[in-house]
Amino acid sequence: MPDGSIFKRCGCRHPDTGKPFGNACPKLRRPNRAWSSEHGHWAYQLELPATVDGRRRQLRRAGLDSRRDAAAELDHARALLALAGHDRRRRTEIADLLRTTVRAGGVLPDIDDVRQRLRGDGPLGQMPTVAEYLTQWLSDLTIDANTIRGYESIVRVHLIPHLGQIPLDKLRTGHIRAMFTAIEHRNEEIRAAKASTDPVIRATVAGIRPTGPSTRQRIRACLRKAINDALADELIVGSNPAALVKTPANRPLPIVWEDERVQRWRATGKVPGPVMVWTDTQIVQFLDYAAVHAPDLYPMWHYMAYRGPRRGEACGLRDSEVRLHRRETTINNQIATHGYTPVQKPPKSRAGNRDLILDAETVKVLTAYKARRAAWQLAAGNTWPDTGLFFVRREGHPWHPNAVTQRFRRLVRKAGLPPIRLHDLRHSAATVALDAGVDIKVLAEQLGHSTTTLTRDTYQSVTKELHRSAADAVANTIDQRRPKTA
Repeated sequence: MPDGSIFKRCGCRHPDTGKPFGNACPKLRRPNRAWSSEHGHWAYQLELPATVDGRRRQLRRAGLDSRRDAAAELDHARALLALAGHDRRRRTEIADLLRTTVRAGGVLPDIDDVRQRLRGDGPLGQMPTVAEYLTQWLSDLTIDANTIRGYESIVRVHLIPHLGQIPLDKLRTGHIRAMFTAIEHRNEEIRAAKASTDPVIRATVAGIRPTGPSTRQRIRACLRKAINDALADELIVGSNPAALVKTPANRPLPIVWEDERVQRWRATGKVPGPVMVWTDTQIVQFLDYAAVHAPDLYPMWHYMAYRGPRRGEACGLRDSEVRLHRRETTINNQIATHGYTPVQKPPKSRAGNRDLILDAETVKVLTAYKARRAAWQLAAGNTWPDTGLFFVRREGHPWHPNAVTQRFRRLVRKAGLPPIRLHDLRHSAATVALDAGVDIKVLAEQLGHSTTTLTRDTYQSVTKELHRSAADAVANTIDQRRPKTA
């Protein structure tokens, strides 16, 4: 008889690491080590026959209401495996059926039905639909909560409505392309309705936005990840159809607020593009204004404008990672938002963990800020919280990233400057750096990009000094061929 166990687990996460406790949560046990009746849900696991290539695997089901339910389903799974006797091939097939059923969140097949199918040597179970598989796949994920929330939205809004009824093993590239075609048709309907002169028609799309290129990329990435997991678990075999479908990137490139564009914006209120960046003169104007009208946030914005960290990286900069005497800071922490809840966590990628070397002006600004922060702390006394963060509010608490963005927007309007997003302050820093002749590889490392490709594709088009040099070089070459005149 295969080994198995019954236990409880919950959805609690470790406060330091953010990782799920699983069945190790301290709330799951009473002081006498008996299972708590008030916390968690019942689960079981069962050792299954190895895969065809000899790999171990287990059957796990969680979310059961009672220990009796867990024991009954565990016995049911054992009974199904016992049907195959000593036939290793059929035991492996039954194990495959159990894994598929549980991962799809389905009910274990009837014992008599499986017994009948075994007699006919036919297939033992049906493949889950895309909707069934994705629903179970989401519940099994143990990655970052914000990423899971994004996947859940994509699955609910796009993947299940368009692909949900297709059996997982029958999903093809044509289905996926048809989904993106339908999404684009819906985009056209939304745009047409928004442009209608009929207020009733416009009201039908109030608050609805077209699905943009970035979202289409995320839809494809989510489906590709889910199918890759199905392939790794041997639920299906073959290639990943989502990996074979390409979606246009159409990443909006930054546009510089040149004087002519500013004049046009002041006259019409129209912004030339979704990603706008300031010139170095405009950056100075904003920082000078912020130093007077928002002195509590001015040092952070100065740091972002000069060295280009992301918003979450600036908010999460640790006090212990600021070494002003050596003119450097280390980015190894960020404050992200899960919904509206701020959460501290490491940067997403290996390249995101990096050192930022500071210029003399930034060192001067941050040194003055440290002195001012020390005065705040002295005035607060014992009420000053020990956050371990460098940039904090006057009372010592962390900055919420959304609050930093809102203050930035208001200040840009009051300063009378052309609008940019707070994230575009990072784009502005990158553009100014390229115009100053900073090497693309150095800039990529400064921004935390894993390769120079993204840096070059995003910013090279907006920097002009290299293009001016190229134009002058061409003109000089042609002029040298002109005949000399007396």
